[in-house]
Amino acid sequence: MSLARLAGLLADETRAAFCLALLDGRAWTVGELARMAGVAPSTASEHVTRLVAGGLLAEERQGRHRYVRLADPAAATLIEDLSSYPGPRPAPVPANLRESVRLSAEARARTCYDHLAGRLGVAVADAVVDRKIVADDAGLAVTEAGRSWLVELGIDVQALRGGRPMVRWCLDWTERRHHLAGAVGAALCRRAFDLGWVERIGSGRALKVTPGGEKALRERLGIDPQV
Repeated sequence: MSLARLAGLLADETRAAFCLALLDGRAWTVGELARMAGVAPSTASEHVTRLVAGGLLAEERQGRHRYVRLADPAAATLIEDLSSYPGPRPAPVPANLRESVRLSAEARARTCYDHLAGRLGVAVADAVVDRKIVADDAGLAVTEAGRSWLVELGIDVQALRGGRPMVRWCLDWTERRHHLAGAVGAALCRRAFDLGWVERIGSGRALKVTPGGEKALRERLGIDPQV
């Protein structure tokens, strides 16, 4: 896709809002996206069709429902990077108490596509560097000790090698610092869910750390999960 065509796809506020919403890593129906953006379903469908044709979204149909998600990690990385360029997004102003509670919860801990973000995500990123699980000396990389640590956690390190970077920084728009992304960041997030360390709050991106997660994060990474 040409740069001009890509820029044209994301220049529309509704299409950009769709892509940002899909950073939660899950599939949304076109109707859900329409309600989120405050547009008619027919309008949402037209925008989704353009984003799918442009390769930013992938779709799947189940019965009468049309589900869409970001096409792949590369698309998510692009949206993440563009959303923080040339600097972090300003913190949104809550419209009411419910919105304020949601934003506060997301600031504490949330998903950013397929990895951990918010204060929890930044704390995990700091911890993996402090404990030399990840080295940030001459390019971000998993250390030998880090590979052993991941294996002990139940992560198949060999399976992480592929088309996406093993580890990379992602600028956290609420913390104005980096959290951990890439294949390792995604694997840690999946493992946190699998082990019951974190749970979703409602249907949004916000997460809560479980009592078991608090203990595990303290023991394995030395961080205070009460972020």
